[in-house]
Amino acid sequence: MQSISSSSSLIHHKSKKTSDGTLLEGKILYKQYQEGYRTALEPILMAAAIPAKAGQTIIEGGCGAGAGLMCLHHRVPNISGIGFEQHPEMIALANENFQLNEMNSLKAIEITLPKLPKRPFDFLPQGQEHVDHVFSNPPWHSYNSCPSPDPKKDLAKRLPKGFLSEWIYALSRPLRQGGTLTLALSVSLYAEASAVMHHYKLGSLILFPLWPKVNRPPRIILLQGRMGSTGGSHIAPGLVLHEDNGNFTTEANHILKDGKMLCLLP
Repeated sequence: MQSISSSSSLIHHKSKKTSDGTLLEGKILYKQYQEGYRTALEPILMAAAIPAKAGQTIIEGGCGAGAGLMCLHHRVPNISGIGFEQHPEMIALANENFQLNEMNSLKAIEITLPKLPKRPFDFLPQGQEHVDHVFSNPPWHSYNSCPSPDPKKDLAKRLPKGFLSEWIYALSRPLRQGGTLTLALSVSLYAEASAVMHHYKLGSLILFPLWPKVNRPPRIILLQGRMGSTGGSHIAPGLVLHEDNGNFTTEANHILKDGKMLCLLP
């Protein structure tokens, strides 16, 4: 899936070049590294799909430079957001982006998924035991696929054996009853992910295809489940991203440019 565009203006950030860009058609200022992993559309689409309300707490697992949390904060300003990230320089860049946009209720911290500390979670405010929503774009290429020459990109995209189950379990641990877990996944991981989510008491699953164009099979899906729900699963109509000429569809632009909510079920 294509990456978010940035301007050609470059600065140096801790000895690495970053590019100055924006998200949501200029509504959010955004810095990301010029080389290595580049932010794609998935964090923005996931953030749009989260049924967050003012006053709630949200976790993003693997937040990168903070695109997903900032897009969610733009739509629902009065939230608290915590980004888990394993690379210290990316944590610093995410926190810089949060400050740049005066989103002071967001923070990125160093946590390497699927490892989480024992309860009580020290990353939550004192006295708070759970969060309301979690979202994540876990690695989805098979563990035995060809590795990327860039170590950070390889960690972001290639799935170690047995890792998806551990990742989902870790992300489900802080969720309150009724809270949602939203994942962006390769279509090939749907069966495994849905079985794992059911195992960890995440029900009312919604499979939401992201169609590249009309009559083109989806490669990426959104999968959302609700903690403690016993409801059945649903296959949603999904979202067509591009017109035949390659431009974003009107529906996609409402999310990617206007920052509107993405309703997974009609």
